[in-house]
Amino acid sequence: MLRSRGDDFELIVIGGGHAGCEAALAAARLGVRTLLISPNLDSVGHMPCNCSIGGPGKAHLVSEIDALGGEMGRNTDRCFTHIRVLNAAKGPAVQALRAQADKALYRQTLKQALETQPGLSLWQDMVSGVQAVGDQITGVQTAAGLNLPCRAVVVTAGTFLNGLIHLGEVSYAAGRAGEFAATSLTASLEALGLTFQRFKTGTVPRILKSSLNFSELTVQPSDQRPLRFHHSPVRRPERQLLACWISRTTPETHGLLRENLHLSALVAGRITGTGPRYCPSIEAKLLRFPDRDSHLVFLEQEGWDTEEIYVQGLSNSLPPAVQLEMLRSVPGLARAEMIRPGYAIEYDCVDARQLDRALAFPPVTGLYLAGQVNGTSGYEEAAAQGLVAGLNAVRFLRDLPPVQISRAQGYLGVLIDDLVTKGTDEPYRMLTARAEHRLSLGQNSALRRLGPLGRETGLLPAEVMERVEGEERLVAAELERLRALRTLPGTDSLPYAQLLSAYPPPQGFSARLQAEVEIRLRYEPYWEQAAQDLRRALHLSRVRIPCDFPYAETPLRREARERLAQARPDNLEQAAALPGVTPADIATLEAWLRRRSQHVSRETYAGDSEEEA
Repeated sequence: MLRSRGDDFELIVIGGGHAGCEAALAAARLGVRTLLISPNLDSVGHMPCNCSIGGPGKAHLVSEIDALGGEMGRNTDRCFTHIRVLNAAKGPAVQALRAQADKALYRQTLKQALETQPGLSLWQDMVSGVQAVGDQITGVQTAAGLNLPCRAVVVTAGTFLNGLIHLGEVSYAAGRAGEFAATSLTASLEALGLTFQRFKTGTVPRILKSSLNFSELTVQPSDQRPLRFHHSPVRRPERQLLACWISRTTPETHGLLRENLHLSALVAGRITGTGPRYCPSIEAKLLRFPDRDSHLVFLEQEGWDTEEIYVQGLSNSLPPAVQLEMLRSVPGLARAEMIRPGYAIEYDCVDARQLDRALAFPPVTGLYLAGQVNGTSGYEEAAAQGLVAGLNAVRFLRDLPPVQISRAQGYLGVLIDDLVTKGTDEPYRMLTARAEHRLSLGQNSALRRLGPLGRETGLLPAEVMERVEGEERLVAAELERLRALRTLPGTDSLPYAQLLSAYPPPQGFSARLQAEVEIRLRYEPYWEQAAQDLRRALHLSRVRIPCDFPYAETPLRREARERLAQARPDNLEQAAALPGVTPADIATLEAWLRRRSQHVSRETYAGDSEEEA
């Protein structure tokens, strides 16, 4: 809210999606006078596509957001209707929570968190331009004619920048279904020096639950265990968790689609933006996998008090009539009633290689970008960037050094490093395979890894880390006890569960901590090697590379010189993650950096001596 004409905000956040909410909450919680501007405050915290949070890679991000004091994990726990552990039969590094949220409740509780946060104001308007004098942010201009001064701006525009929806042969401007596109903000940001590319994403049709034939569907119940994302239990509705259902497309489905592919906006060439590789439309699946005779379809309930079903797996840009035929060719959906069609949307996003690792645009002081506008896809990727951008905007305003998370510390570091160093030529999705240290970056270790940073920045309460440190002492003591028990006759080959049965742990040692001990025992040999790799990575992250380092003068291979000169990494860890840069290149570069450092030190010493003389 604007209380008077002279309101003075230090930070303005543009956009109220997952990135904008995290950025605004982080800034306000750290004492910065913050304004969040969204074209529709009823859509703040909206989940415009699927109703799910988490999954491999993405759940890891949610837990890291939580460890840094962010909101996404806590808000998901308030309103999930279905939750499961994915990859439960695999190792802990790739196990991940995935929850389906009540969409209306998720939006309501997140909006309430914004409305009740001291120091945070909300304003419904469309930002038409970002203002700067010289190389310094000075404020924003809105469609309502307001000029609002500030010292820093976080742009979290999602799919709204020149957004264009495609539905068969029909196209129209929109930020997403039912909301206006931002048609002038791209030009304003281009005037500040940013360059853009065009990406595409899409969503699926929604149908009524009452129109399903459940006898032809496979039920997938929710896990009934007390699972959660947030580090502590939260108050949530005392309601029964919901099931979802599974079906598959059929040869009839594929035949129907092939007959109508010419009507698809994607296939007909009306879409110029690049679509996501890892969440393709059904048209893209048919073209990419022509030998497949079926694809999975998941039917997910969008809330306790709605009949809407999200048809996961059937994202498309076909005409509504064709979409209905397609739905009715799927087992269990013969009488499906479609209430919202799927559609494709293309939009402007920046080339994130223009940003630094604080998610700032260096040529313009005080300008930060986060979320889908940086070329990512997914709520979790957006929220993670929003938290980092908001936190670093605060640190800029308070004249503090930016927070930078290394690839060895978390998926958040992998995400940002990939974006700003390698860039992306398609909507970026976080995958566990992108993290070279994933064995050390399990979802269960997020608080241990990033909690100290959360406490240091002031976003994570100190008592949370005190509890975590206490639990670590308990786990260490239990591991020591078990090693002693292994020396007793007949115990060295006992499985962990039998050992616990014969020699119970101390009273109060929870089942969750027992599971942690079992994981550490089972993977101890692998973690020893992982720990060595991690120490090496942390060492590399501490070896800084001057921004003016003369790569052309080094004996590196030509490809390595070119890629390093283009990316200008801050340290050796970031350099090692670049494609085309080998371990041998890193060893050579480290030697040259050491030689250069010694040379500079000698010059400085000699200069100081002359002045003293």
